[in-house]
Amino acid sequence: MKTGNTKAIEEMFNSISSKYDFFNDIFSFGLHRFWKSRLLDILNPILGEKWIDICCGTGDMSILLARYMKSSENIIGIDSASQSLLVARERSKQKYSSIEWINGDALETNLTSRQFDGLLMAYGLRNLSSPYAGLREALRILKPGGRAGILDFRSFEGPSIQGLFQKIYLNFYVVPIASLFGFGKEYSYIKKSLLNFPSGEKQIHLALSAGFKKAKYQTLAMGQMGILLLEA
Repeated sequence: MKTGNTKAIEEMFNSISSKYDFFNDIFSFGLHRFWKSRLLDILNPILGEKWIDICCGTGDMSILLARYMKSSENIIGIDSASQSLLVARERSKQKYSSIEWINGDALETNLTSRQFDGLLMAYGLRNLSSPYAGLREALRILKPGGRAGILDFRSFEGPSIQGLFQKIYLNFYVVPIASLFGFGKEYSYIKKSLLNFPSGEKQIHLALSAGFKKAKYQTLAMGQMGILLLEA
């Protein structure tokens, strides 16, 4: 699969939707929950604010946000993969039924401008055909002064111990285990998606050029994950 192929990526996430959360737990040893919680701790969403989770997938970040704010009101999750959204709706229908799930494009949400106090994106930016366009759209729908947090794998430029570890982890842990369940091809895409994914410094420059007032980048998981923090 070529990176940036929007339709192919959508089909890939539809195909793995039923196993996506299971694989997240296996591949991160459950730590993805900690990383997402850390993102919320930094952004500190407040009850009454309006938030959107872009590339929400099966909804775990949106539901975690609802737990954090102790309310599922004023939360929207948007994703292009319809099967993933079916999982999200099923997961949220008991305690978090007020979350609004939208099947839509992260690059062109068709949502009203300047309406959100905050925006989240977990493991979605590198899958967009244009990260810059994704950041521009994020800025458009945020209120002035609104904040955003984008969590994803860290991209390494040049040789490094951390970069070598990432390659070993993906080639000899993630893909072989996914292959046991018939999803080796789908999870081999992660490595491909990182090839042209901007480094932390480049993400900062990309966000500022997109129009954000402030941008900073910090790492998690011994440098394997990164959070891009933005202010509109």
